[in-house]
Amino acid sequence: MGLWDKLMGEFIDVIEWIDDSNDTMVYRFPRHGNEIKYGAKLTVRESQMAVFVNEGEIADILGPGMYELETRNLPLLSTLQHWDHGFSSPFKAEVYFFNTRQFVNLKWGTRNPVMARDSEFGAVRLRAFGTYAMRITDTRQFMLEIMGTDGHFVVDEISDQLRNLIVTRFSTVVAQSGIPVLDMAANYEQFSQFVTEKIAPEFQAYGLELTQILVENISLPDAVEEALDKRTSMGMVGDLDQYLKYQTAESLGKSEGNSGLDMGMGMAMAGKMADAFDRSSNSDSSHSHDQAATPPPLPNDSTWYIANGQQQSGPHSMQALQQLAAQGELQPSTLVWQAGMPDWQAASEVGELAALLPSQPPPLPQ
Repeated sequence: MGLWDKLMGEFIDVIEWIDDSNDTMVYRFPRHGNEIKYGAKLTVRESQMAVFVNEGEIADILGPGMYELETRNLPLLSTLQHWDHGFSSPFKAEVYFFNTRQFVNLKWGTRNPVMARDSEFGAVRLRAFGTYAMRITDTRQFMLEIMGTDGHFVVDEISDQLRNLIVTRFSTVVAQSGIPVLDMAANYEQFSQFVTEKIAPEFQAYGLELTQILVENISLPDAVEEALDKRTSMGMVGDLDQYLKYQTAESLGKSEGNSGLDMGMGMAMAGKMADAFDRSSNSDSSHSHDQAATPPPLPNDSTWYIANGQQQSGPHSMQALQQLAAQGELQPSTLVWQAGMPDWQAASEVGELAALLPSQPPPLPQ
């Protein structure tokens, strides 16, 4: 190796960036006067992209790997620097490192309640919050639209804009979903997927990818939640008598440190309430017992047989005999019989059936 090669070797730079932060999205490599030696070593690690900017113009974008800054590795920059004519002196350029890993656990939430129409509660105000994750996918687009010439761009510089974008679209999704408030907890995953699909194209316009949105909670105003708690408590009370006795006992237990007068009043009140419930219970049970002690009426299962000439028909109920009498098929002379009778008798001779026969006028006087 000659003296010239040794001197040139001392000018070779190593350009790299090791990120020791959790929120840096873009970092500009510091160079004195932006001078980079020809043949410098550039290291781009996984989850990084390197962008060369020469005289305000994006010259090259390099992915992960190790590069030697010379003509064959930087064709576009070589054209700008005229390296194709043997140019090998230091050149001025800016090197930006883009962090392409996911930035996770970013917060979002509604600052003001979202108005929605619920099928059960009517108009309600909802609040929601959660987290989201994103990363840089288009370095050129991100630099042109968001970053500009910022040499140290962090997540906080864009998080407010992204959070407002999520909240706006989420409010629209909730208002148009038609899902009842009480069923929203079972649809957090559905909300997350739907909002992600709606907002992803708008993130792409910034050169970003929205990888995930998580809905952690959707809540009602405090007054509405208090009313729901009371309604739930009433459903869980069950036996009101036992619940009141329990509450009275609880209040007596809490008043151990109070005066004996308070305890005496509490015991008297508990006794009166217990007596009132006992009287009510005894009255109800006595009424039900009286009703159960009264026997039901005996069933009317009397059945009859009738004979028209030599034809026998039956058995017939009393209601059926009444219809036959109305139709003229049951006459006073019609023979009838039922179990327990020794022989057939005319219907007019049976007192039970005589009332069913049509009235006959007496014979005319002579």
